[in-house]
Amino acid sequence: MAEKTKLVLDTRELTEGFFENTRLLGIMAPIKDYQFCWHLNQQIGLDFRLNDLEIRLVKKKRDYFFSVYEYRVPTGSLEHYIYNNKFDGEYLLPEFKHIDFLWLMKGDEVDDEKMQETIQVIRSISTVQLVAELAIGQIRNKENLVF
Repeated sequence: MAEKTKLVLDTRELTEGFFENTRLLGIMAPIKDYQFCWHLNQQIGLDFRLNDLEIRLVKKKRDYFFSVYEYRVPTGSLEHYIYNNKFDGEYLLPEFKHIDFLWLMKGDEVDDEKMQETIQVIRSISTVQLVAELAIGQIRNKENLVF
């Protein structure tokens, strides 16, 4: 009888490519995702919109859906994504359970000065308790952010 071969998709290369030229912020703000994006749109003048895409994770034989908001800078190739890190008691990045939102910037390079300006504006939102840049290399479940 022939033995069945199980093929496993290696997503390391895809994940590494997705995170090329990216910066990631972790944000603690105990409000709804649409409220947080509204504040960002008002304070920074961006236009975050709910993306049709959701991140779906299956844990404990249940489906969990994490919303993603998107803003693409009209001039250039910089894309901004706000991920909701929590859904129904589960976490997109379980290693960051205290983080409510993740802000991924990718496409064009974001220099340190621009990053600090962005962090300061986020901190000015009254419901924000914490903003910190997260090192991509230290994230254990970064494949959960790839869509």
